[in-house]
Amino acid sequence: MRRHLTKATDYNKVKNTLNEGRLHTICESGLCPNKGECWNAGTATFMILGDICTRSCRFCNVKTGKPLPPDPKEMEQVALAVKKMGLTHCVITSVDRDDLTDGGASHWAGTIKSIKKEAPGTTIEALIPDFKGKEEDIQKVIDAGPEVISHNLETVRSLTKEVRIYADYETSLSVIRYISENSDIRTKSGIMLGLGETGEDILQTMDDLLDAGCEVITIGQYLQPSRKHLPVRQYIHPDDFARYGDIARTKGFAFVESAPLVRSSYHAEKHV
Repeated sequence: MRRHLTKATDYNKVKNTLNEGRLHTICESGLCPNKGECWNAGTATFMILGDICTRSCRFCNVKTGKPLPPDPKEMEQVALAVKKMGLTHCVITSVDRDDLTDGGASHWAGTIKSIKKEAPGTTIEALIPDFKGKEEDIQKVIDAGPEVISHNLETVRSLTKEVRIYADYETSLSVIRYISENSDIRTKSGIMLGLGETGEDILQTMDDLLDAGCEVITIGQYLQPSRKHLPVRQYIHPDDFARYGDIARTKGFAFVESAPLVRSSYHAEKHV
């Protein structure tokens, strides 16, 4: 399986726009294999609230440590970058900010509102952290009015403590359930395969997400970012990804992306 390299002109256009605003992307921080395809298309997943996470999940390549205070200019800079890039759809994500009283929810809301002001024709997906399950913080993002709110389970219940460490499977489900029950916003989640889960685990996770009101699911292969991260236990065959995709559709998900190199924001414009 191969991904094409970016064209220099398209890459530089996106890179220069990000540099001008001193912005971060999960495309780079997360070593996404689809960066070439997405950047060639002029799209990127913006990562707000800095590039240092307060958590240290064992699958994730984002830096961990003590973050800097949120940059108050970041909200406007992201909005201006979205406008300059002419995006019809954008994805916003963030590091976990357990150091902040509201987990960064106010900053999230401000960023979404700024995009709506500067680029009113652009639809938005907010790929949010769990905010420790605090409903008042989740509500701040809902009130800002993105078209999609996504929160990733990342893995199955039995592997959550090993893979995510500080996150909780039930808390993540409660985030999705709260959004589903308290808004008309489309809900979405994603999981990685190849960490040691069983087929039964995967099907149960689908059922748990559907029960929580999740409408869109992405399923992709876990790839080890470095030797310090969790090893890959198994490479899942593309035919099995296709089979899990068919099962997810049959179970009732409105939209499914299931393939080895799928990531949570891959083809995100289709999920609105």
